[in-house]
Formats: sequence, C-alpha cells, structure tokens
Amino acid sequence: MEKWFNVAGRVLLAQVFVISGLGKIAGYAGTQAYMASAGVPGALLPLVIILELAGGLALLIGFKTRWAALALAAFSIVSAAIFHSNLGDQMQMVMFLKNLALAGGLLVLAQAGALAPAVEARRHFVGAASSPRK
Repeated sequence: MEKWFNVAGRVLLAQVFVISGLGKIAGYAGTQAYMASAGVPGALLPLVIILELAGGLALLIGFKTRWAALALAAFSIVSAAIFHSNLGDQMQMVMFLKNLALAGGLLVLAQAGALAPAVEARRHFVGAASSPRK
C-alpha cells in the first residue's frame, strides 16, 4: 500500500501545480496584473509557470522528486506570504493555510522521495540490477 499512497500523494499534489501553471498561461495578462498589484514584477511570470509545470510534472512522474518537492514547498510558502497575507480576510486566511498545508505535504514527499512506479525508482532498480553484488 505504501507505494500506492506515495503515487496518490504525488498525483494529488502535482495536479494543483500543473493546473495552476496552465491557468496562468491561459490568463497570462491577468496574472501579470495580479502579480504587479502585489508588488511582484510581472516579468517573473514565465519562471513561475515553468516552476509550476516542470515541478508538478516531475512530482507526477517521480523524477527528481525530492528537489521538485522542496522547490514547490518554498514556492508555496513564499506565495502564501506575498499573495495571501491579509489574514483578517477569512478567504485569504484559508488560502494562506492551504499553501502552508501544500508545503507540509511537499516536505513529507521531499523526505520520502518517490516510490515505484516512478522514473527515479526505475533508474535505481536498473542500476541495482546491473551492478555486481559484493
């Protein structure tokens, strides 16, 4: 069951970032304006999109999972602090806590890494099978 929970967790975490990245592409101008309203240069939007899409897909397929999870956890915390810091507004508080919860799940995934089925697990399995035993 452990490997299937790992896969389910990766899929559920990844979908948030992949869908968000695609949404930013679809609403590029609006997202840039929103970023600018929070004091973040809109020129950073391509990097945000790349991080969300590449990081989300890396989690999904289990490639460099620990690094992707750490990067997305940091991104989630920074995003919470910048875009959801009006904690007097109940919706912003919920969004802030959601980002922190995502970061928590990502940190657990960074600790655990990806289990099979995952690109990483396949590479380790192939490497272990081809190396001589001592």
